[in-house]
Amino acid sequence: MAPQEFKVPIQTTSMVQQTLTDIFGSYSTNVKGVFRNKDVLSHTYIPDMTLHREQQIKTLASILAPAVRGSNISNCFLYGKTGTGKTMVATHVTHEIQKASDRVRVFYVNCKMRGVSDTEYRLLAELSRMLGRQVPITGLPTDEVYNIFYSALNGLNKNVILVMDEIDALVSKIGDGILYNITREKIEGTKLSIVGISNSVSFLETIDPRVKSSLSEEELIFAPYNSRQLADILNYRAGQAFEDGVLQGGVVEKCSALAAQEHGDARKALDLLRIAGELAEREKSTKVEVRHVDMAEDKLDSDRVIEVLINQPKQSMAVLSAIIKLVDSKAKDIQTGDIFSVYESMCPELGLKCLTQRRVSDLIAELDMLGIINTKVISKGRYGRTREIRIQINNATQAKIRRILKDNYML
Repeated sequence: MAPQEFKVPIQTTSMVQQTLTDIFGSYSTNVKGVFRNKDVLSHTYIPDMTLHREQQIKTLASILAPAVRGSNISNCFLYGKTGTGKTMVATHVTHEIQKASDRVRVFYVNCKMRGVSDTEYRLLAELSRMLGRQVPITGLPTDEVYNIFYSALNGLNKNVILVMDEIDALVSKIGDGILYNITREKIEGTKLSIVGISNSVSFLETIDPRVKSSLSEEELIFAPYNSRQLADILNYRAGQAFEDGVLQGGVVEKCSALAAQEHGDARKALDLLRIAGELAEREKSTKVEVRHVDMAEDKLDSDRVIEVLINQPKQSMAVLSAIIKLVDSKAKDIQTGDIFSVYESMCPELGLKCLTQRRVSDLIAELDMLGIINTKVISKGRYGRTREIRIQINNATQAKIRRILKDNYML
């Protein structure tokens, strides 16, 4: 029997089409939403006025200023938690110094970007391309790529400031040798200095003493913002980002307070405010209310956990799956040994090499650090110590995690 042709009911099609028309129509240029310029709330936006980082701006400018007259400048490292204004200050100051003198060239590289700094070769190739020299993706000896990079620098006859964001990620991936090499080489006519940006205050303690000596660094520390400072930043951005009168009283304060709890992270504060506005628009609300901030926090936390999990290796996913299976079995006081037993039984069917219990304990600690689970170390007297583990994410996020684990045949 020939298969019957499937026909979509005309009524259903027209209803869907009307829904799409309504959704897209609400965002048309002649319909006023809550946003005036949403880009102002993005992480990459550089505001005209940088609040509560005046001292860091002045200090960094003073360190880099000799480059204006062609003199050598010190390498400089900016430290602080995520969202404390390091990249914003570095971008602002280096942009201004380029405007002040044609003797200065600034190049920016995010060392966490895939395909840019995964290997020494790729980073050198990317830097060479920035300097106008084309390097094949693969195929050349690393020494030859170094020579291309040095040759490109030699032709500039300027002070070159290389801003290396997330520099600790670079060193953890390819080692610190490249920092030693590019700062030790004497290049006629061109002076190269590094502005390194790191979330880890102890970054320089992890590198070779010879490299540290070669960098002869200056340091700038960025303390977390407090709630009042975050409120000032949000109020300044909100005035440009939102239409007049759309923010309900307490919205900015709630975003600031929540972000202050997360190590004074301005990025989280901006994300909360932006997502709250987006959720209000989806409801076709003319006001951004405090309840939208609560909804934004749930969404932000869920999205963060999902993104983290997707990028985890299969061994970590297997350990998390073992924890979820124990939770589903109504197990009480889940401990490291219980998780290892379930994980050990899963490995053969998943085709995974079974790690040692100590390594599994390390993976549990990593999941705790990522905020997916919560662990509490307890003493068992002469039997040593162990962890009591529980899942600390909400049910909606758990449901998404379960789907990801099922898609990877972990559940």
